[in-house]
Amino acid sequence: MSITLKQANEIIEGAFKKGKELGLKPLSVVILDAGGHLKAFQKQDGSSMLRFEIASGKAYGALSCGVGSRWLNEQAKTRPHFLEGLSNVSGGKIVAVPGGVLVKKDGVIIGAVGITGDTSDNDEKAAIAGIESVGYTADGG
Repeated sequence: MSITLKQANEIIEGAFKKGKELGLKPLSVVILDAGGHLKAFQKQDGSSMLRFEIASGKAYGALSCGVGSRWLNEQAKTRPHFLEGLSNVSGGKIVAVPGGVLVKKDGVIIGAVGITGDTSDNDEKAAIAGIESVGYTADGG
């Protein structure tokens, strides 16, 4: 099973709602299916350039390792050689900071959300809120 387009758009809506509630800077949200393919992307007015690439990298990193990107961020601190190798084998696609969150249904990964625009911690909060707004489990790492 993978995430549907309808669910992806609902997650984005929930993430934007959380961003507004918290007074965050403009957010950009990427939803990838379980195979790492783009399902949906939206960026709020005022978002800067490269936000698609950053959000995608967060989600892609989470899917690549099967854990939220907060874990990757910790690995970058304690095992930089691991992150360097991971970056190399992924062709530089991984962004190892919080904000890449796995979407799980009944314990199975069905996709990932990547958000950028505010601090990484706030990006992660918005991603988790979006995922939970549709009744799925979020794994930020």
